[in-house]
Amino acid sequence: MSVRVERGKNVWTVPDEAAGSRLDKFLAATERLGSRGGAADALARGKVFVNGTEARPSDGSRTLRAGDAVRVWMDRPGSARRPGGGTAGELEILYEDDALIVVNKPAGLLAVPLQQRPDASSAYGYIEDHLRSRTRRRPLVVHRIDRDTSGLVVFAKNTRVQEQLKAQFERREPERVYWAVVSGHPRPPQGSWRDELAWDVKALVQTRAHPRDPRKKEAISHYRVLETFRSAALVEVRLETGKRNQIRIQARLHGHPIVGERLYVDAAGLPRSSSHGSARPALRTIDCARQALHAHRLSFRHPVDGRPLTFEAPLPRDLEDLLTRLRARPSATGARGAPSRPASRT
Repeated sequence: MSVRVERGKNVWTVPDEAAGSRLDKFLAATERLGSRGGAADALARGKVFVNGTEARPSDGSRTLRAGDAVRVWMDRPGSARRPGGGTAGELEILYEDDALIVVNKPAGLLAVPLQQRPDASSAYGYIEDHLRSRTRRRPLVVHRIDRDTSGLVVFAKNTRVQEQLKAQFERREPERVYWAVVSGHPRPPQGSWRDELAWDVKALVQTRAHPRDPRKKEAISHYRVLETFRSAALVEVRLETGKRNQIRIQARLHGHPIVGERLYVDAAGLPRSSSHGSARPALRTIDCARQALHAHRLSFRHPVDGRPLTFEAPLPRDLEDLLTRLRARPSATGARGAPSRPASRT
């Protein structure tokens, strides 16, 4: 392993024996930053670079390759990446004003604390610390995404804003677009998934509801295939309704479970016909440490002045690496490839 210091920068070249390590674990080694906390702080403050490119907080799970150059710019001042943005713990702040805050949540981090896991880190907790350092406000929950789903989440800063944003979601006004890698090839390549779902309060999962089940609620998603591979596809899913785990359960019910899915592999109510069984081999052969689901785009009206806001979060490193591996397989086809680093705000 080679180490050198350049004007406030610690520089390490990843040796063969460290190939495959996560970036955050590599940085946390005793001979480098010495702790996971130090690694997380360096990533949050924009001090980490891999092969000359600044690493995002969500890149902590990035897999390193032999020969990669990892630098920590110890003396780099500040942490903001763009006007109105910055970081809060492991979160990239895409937008913040007096009314609300929009963040890019990495996979593996809870959106809000769970009663059964009070000590687990969450996006809510990081934002609470971020606000406490400057004001007495506390974040207020507007919506959520799953722990192992990455991407966009918005929080309110006062109850009036929270109520107005929640009302928009209840009226199905915001545009919520996800990218997912699913097993098999959805047919037709563009369409809608419509199901009646019921939340199982004991198992904590969504199930296909019986027609007479009083708990049943309508779930509607609109999908479009962006790219196909030998045994999988990259799809864009736009939520019309927003039920818990909606995309995950609907993808499974319609025969194309999300790659890396653990909870809804054998969802209740799944038809056992051959048209749905073809997805099973792909689940076993495509490796992904979490469900390949990313909250890519979020659009809504500002609750104070009504102006339209649109945010996009680029695919995180682990999903970019997954697509690279799928494209390297024979017989990959598609209308277009997904942009690797889209990012915009209006």
